Amino acid sequence: MAFELIVKNASLPDGRAGQDIAVADGRIAAVEPGIGAEARRVIDAAGRLVAPPFVDCHFHMDATLSLGLPRMNQSGTLLEGIALWGELKPLLTHDAVIERALRYCDLAVSQGLLAVRSHVDVCDDRLLAVEALIEVRERVKPYLDLQLVAFPQDGYYRSPTAVRNLERALDLGVDVVGGIPHFERTMADGAASVRALCEIAAARGLLVDLHCDESDDPLSRHIETLAAETVRLGLQGRVAGSHLTSMHSMDNYYVSKLLPLMKEAGVAAIANPLINITLQGRHDTYPRRRGLTRIPEMRALGIPVALGQDCCMDPWYGLGDADMLDVANMAVHAVPMTSREAIRWSFEAVTTVPASILGLEGYGLDVGCNADFVLLQAADPIEAVRLRAQRLAVVRRGKVIAEAPARIATLALEGRPARVDAADYAPRASA
Repeated sequence: MAFELIVKNASLPDGRAGQDIAVADGRIAAVEPGIGAEARRVIDAAGRLVAPPFVDCHFHMDATLSLGLPRMNQSGTLLEGIALWGELKPLLTHDAVIERALRYCDLAVSQGLLAVRSHVDVCDDRLLAVEALIEVRERVKPYLDLQLVAFPQDGYYRSPTAVRNLERALDLGVDVVGGIPHFERTMADGAASVRALCEIAAARGLLVDLHCDESDDPLSRHIETLAAETVRLGLQGRVAGSHLTSMHSMDNYYVSKLLPLMKEAGVAAIANPLINITLQGRHDTYPRRRGLTRIPEMRALGIPVALGQDCCMDPWYGLGDADMLDVANMAVHAVPMTSREAIRWSFEAVTTVPASILGLEGYGLDVGCNADFVLLQAADPIEAVRLRAQRLAVVRRGKVIAEAPARIATLALEGRPARVDAADYAPRASA
C-alpha cells in the first residue's frame, strides 16, 4: 500500500521512540516501528519529537497586529488597553480586520498552531469584526480551526446594546458564549450577567467561555457564580473560566471552598501567562504579585487547566509571535513550576488540554485521527518547552503546509566543534 506521507523514526509525546507515522486520505493510518510501505513523501524525523498541533484556547484575533493604532498603551494597564480598543473600534474596516487576521493565521501556521479560539467584540453595533472573522474562519478552514466567542468587551449590561448584539452575533454563527462579569458596573450586575449568559448557552446548546475575575481584587469572585450556574443548568464539561487572576489574591480558606466547586461543576480554567504577568499587579509597589491564577492547586484537584496566548501586538500586549511554546515556557517560570512533571504538563496545556476544551474532533496521534502534527527540533516535550523548539515541519491533513530549517549555529573556534545544535544538549533523562 502506498501512503501519502510517512514520517520515519519519530519520538512521541508519550515517550515512545522509533515510531513511524503513515498517512492515508488525510488521516493517520498507522503508528508503529518500521513501516515498510512506499509513500509519496517520506520525512526522516531522526528521533525528534512529533506532536499534535498547538492549540490556543484564548485569543483576540479582531485586535491582533494592531499595535500602535491609534496610539500606544503608555501605562501598560488592562484598563488603558480597553480604552485604546474603544478608540480603535470606530476606525476598523472590514478589510483591515480580515487582512490582519489572515496575516496572523499565516504566522500561526508557521508555528504549528492549527487551532485557535478567538473572542470577538460584539459591542460595536456594526458587528464589523464579527462578520470579518466569520469570513476569516471560512477562508482558513482548510488549514486552521478557528472557533469564535461572542465577547461583550464593554460589559454585557454596561454596554447599552451588548445584550441584543450578543444574540445577533450568535445568530450569525458565532460558536461560543462569552462575557466579562468583572467589568460590569457592580458585582451584582456581574453575577447577573453570568446567569444570563449561561442561560443563553444552555438554550442554544453552546459552549461558554467567560473572561472571569481578570483583576487583582480578591473580592472579584464571579468564578463562584459561573460554577454554580454550570451545575444549575447542566452545562458540566462545556464551560471555561478564562484568566481567573483574582485568585492570586484570595485568601487560602476561600480558595479551599472555591476549587472544589469548580471541580464539581466541571469548569475548565484558562490562564494566559504572557498577558497575566504583564497586566496584573500594576498598582502594586513591593512585594509585587505575579498575576497568575493558582495553576498547581487546580491541577492537583483535577481541574482542567490550559494556557492561552491572549494577545499578539495589540493594545494590551506589544509582544508575541503565535508561539505556544513561548506561552508554556513563561508559565513554567512565572508560576513557578519547574519539576520535570510540571514542565511536561505545560506542553499538554498548549496541545491536548485546550484541544479538549475546544471539543476538537479527530485531534491526536492515534490511528484514525486527522493527520495534523508538528515535527519539532527537540527530543521530547520537556526539551520542546526549554528550547521553544523550531518547527521543522507542520502537517495538516497529511500535507506539509510549513517547513523551516533546523536552527544550527556554526562556530569558528580552534579545537571546538564546527556546529552547535541546542537540541543536542538534552539531558540523558529529560523525562
